[in-house]
Amino acid sequence: MRRFAGGSLVFLTVLCLAWAGAASAAGFPTKRITYNICFNPGGESDITARFQEQPLKKILGVDISVNYKIGGGGALCWAELVTTKPDGYTIAGHNLPHIALQPLEMGNAGYKTLDLKNIYMFESTPNLLLVRSDSPYKTLKDFVEYAKKTPGAVTVGGSGTSSANDLGTTMLNKAAGIQLTYVPFGGTGSAIPALLGGHVTALMTYSTMGTQYAGKFRALAIASETRMDVLGDVPTFKEQGYDIVEGAYRGVAAPPGTPDEAIKVLADAFDKVMKDPEVKKKMDQNGFKTEFMGPEASLALVKKKMVEYEVIMKDLGRIKK
Repeated sequence: MRRFAGGSLVFLTVLCLAWAGAASAAGFPTKRITYNICFNPGGESDITARFQEQPLKKILGVDISVNYKIGGGGALCWAELVTTKPDGYTIAGHNLPHIALQPLEMGNAGYKTLDLKNIYMFESTPNLLLVRSDSPYKTLKDFVEYAKKTPGAVTVGGSGTSSANDLGTTMLNKAAGIQLTYVPFGGTGSAIPALLGGHVTALMTYSTMGTQYAGKFRALAIASETRMDVLGDVPTFKEQGYDIVEGAYRGVAAPPGTPDEAIKVLADAFDKVMKDPEVKKKMDQNGFKTEFMGPEASLALVKKKMVEYEVIMKDLGRIKK
């Protein structure tokens, strides 16, 4: 009887814990959610989060605290996220190709790509090669010709290492047979002043910067399959003889082990936000391509891109053994 009673007690305890967890998930969220941005203020991740902040508060009924966890081109933030309590109350913006390239190139980035639990993928931005409006380089041809004459002397700033900007610069080096020197910054927000101040020759940045700094910078090429409507006068790399299509996808992720119920609540909220006409209008005007990928679609994209990036990085000899 004691053995039976003890077993019953254990069973009841487990049952109560399971019920409590389900009840907790059903009531999620009940307190403030911390939304970490892994790059400097002023970049694409920050801009998007600011567009989302107020609508998210309204939909979820709780405060949203947008914070910055900067370092290692996002790696510090993601390494911290995977060790954070998986209760749905701490999330972080995440980026492709960063989350796939960093573990490949660093060997130990402090996290593994699939440790990040996908919530939603909400936007993408192709790479854009920018120079200052007073630059002597009027076209991509001018830029490449000068780079060929001065190997290593032409500096190209971008957002972090193992990023879409870094990869795009490397791909241009290979495609054009040149040697550009890539200079990583903590995010797009800190790379822009470097070009404005003449500290780098050019930026490999994103489509968003082409719209925000239309009068100050000249766009030489965009790394998309076809021209973007918002930047209709900017030719693609493909049009100019270089098969370069690259850019970033951005979304939001949670720690591994976060309950699926909480993930669904968050994903549904982000979906509603990104379909809000005012948010969509802001995204379009600022050069973002809005995406609508829930947890399953986001994960499928990440897995697909992991395979593609591994092939590219092996070809470039940039995988850490």
